[in-house]
This record gives sequence, C-alpha cells and structure tokens, in this order.
Amino acid sequence: MENGLHWTLDVTFSEHACGVRTGHAPQNLALLRRIALNTLNLEQFLKRSNRQKSNRAAMDNNYMLTVLTACLSQHDDSSQPACQYNFRCAYPD
Repeated sequence: MENGLHWTLDVTFSEHACGVRTGHAPQNLALLRRIALNTLNLEQFLKRSNRQKSNRAAMDNNYMLTVLTACLSQHDDSSQPACQYNFRCAYPD
C-alpha cells in the first residue's frame, strides 16, 4: 500500500515511469525528488498543484528563482542550512 508521499511523488514527477534501476541512481533520484517536492511545497505565491509549479519552474527561470527564494526565506536560524534533508547513508564509504 502506498502512502501519500509515494502518490505525490508519482503524480508530480512520474516516479514509477522512471527507468533508472541500477547502482545508486534510484536512491539519488529519490532524494532529489523529495528535495524538489519539499521546495515546491514551501513556495506559496502561486496557488497551483506541485506538478503545475514544477512545470512552470522548468519553463520560467524567474519562477524557479521564486521557488528557490521561498525555500531559503523559510529558515530563520543562519547556523543551519535552509531546506536541509536529514537522511542516513545506505552505502557508507
């Protein structure tokens, strides 16, 4: 059974249609998709779906900067990076 995050990733980024299946690439792409999804959720200027926001950011550099600025402006404490993603490495060096 899929949870809401899997459904959102599939609808927004067509995750199930991705043909990448070898090496570390699936985990790396999954991480990038989650970061992108979190960033799109932080942008509140355009009241559209995340898929529409993603498509617009891909076509409009000014809107992409708006999305990235929204991510950076959400963080008040300058000692930690904005839009951080906490994860445990599955493949330690």
